[in-house]
Amino acid sequence: MEKITITGVPEHFNFPWLKLVEKQPFLEEDIQLVWENESKGSGAMNKAIREGNTDLAIILTESFVKDKIEGNPGKMIGFHVESPLVWGIHVPGNSKLEEVSELKNVPFLVSRMGSGSHLMAFLLAREHGWDTADINFEIIGNLDGAIKSFKSANPKAFLWEKYTSQPLVSKGWFRRIGEIPTPWPCFVIVASDNFLKNHPGLSDRLLNAIYDINTGLMQDKKAIAPTIQKNYHLGSEDVNKWLEQTSWATSKEIPPVHLERTMKILAEVNLIQKTLPVSAFIAAERP
Repeated sequence: MEKITITGVPEHFNFPWLKLVEKQPFLEEDIQLVWENESKGSGAMNKAIREGNTDLAIILTESFVKDKIEGNPGKMIGFHVESPLVWGIHVPGNSKLEEVSELKNVPFLVSRMGSGSHLMAFLLAREHGWDTADINFEIIGNLDGAIKSFKSANPKAFLWEKYTSQPLVSKGWFRRIGEIPTPWPCFVIVASDNFLKNHPGLSDRLLNAIYDINTGLMQDKKAIAPTIQKNYHLGSEDVNKWLEQTSWATSKEIPPVHLERTMKILAEVNLIQKTLPVSAFIAAERP
C-alpha cells in the first residue's frame, strides 16, 4: 500500500481534507491518503515540501508565493479556500495596549520566519505606514508557544486566525484589538516535485475528490456547524459567523490575478525582490 501524505494546520479550514481521508477514494489502487497536522504553520509546510517530507500541503497563499520565488520546487495544483483569511491582532490578556497604532515598536510573535504570522505583520505595517525595517520578531513555533510568550509582562503582538484563537480570547489569555484580512484567497494546495513526477494524473483526480466534498459542504453549511463546533472547540455563534464568510474552492480554475496581486503586495513591503510568471507557480499537468 502506497501512502500519500497530506499536511495542513489543525484548523477548521481543513475539515474537508479530514472527510476526504476518511473516505479513502483510492484504496482499490493501493493508495492510502494520510493526513498530518502541522501546528507550526505554512513556514514548516514549505520546508516539508522542499525536503520531500510530504506529498501535498495546504499552505497560506502568501507564504507559498514567497517561498516559491525563493526556490521551493513544489507547484500549486489548486486553491483550497477562496475567501480571505481574517487575522486577529492579539496582545496578552493583561497588556495595557489598547490600539493597533500602539504596536508600531512592539515585537511580533511568529510561528517561524516565512509563515503567515510573519508575512502579515508586514502587511499590517504597510496598512499603518510603519517602516517595515523596524519590525522585531520573536519565533514561538506554534499557538502553544504564543500562549507561553504572552505570560510575560512585556508588550507583544501576535497575528493568528481569529476563530482559531477565539477560545484563548474567551479565556482572557489573549485580547484581540483589531483584525486584518488577506487581500487574496487564503489557502493553496501545493504538490511536491516528487509527487507530481511519480503520480501523473493523480493530482487531477484528487482535486475532483476534494472539490466534490467542498461543493457538498458549501451547499449545506448549517449541517456541518455542530461537527465543526465539537471538533475545533469553537462556540456555535463563532462557527456560524466563520461559515458565513468562508468559501471553500469548488473549481480547478486558478485566476492569475490572485497570484499577481499577492506578488505585487509582497514586493511593496520588500518581502520579495523579484516576481515570476504565474505559470511558474502552477503544476504543468493540470488540464
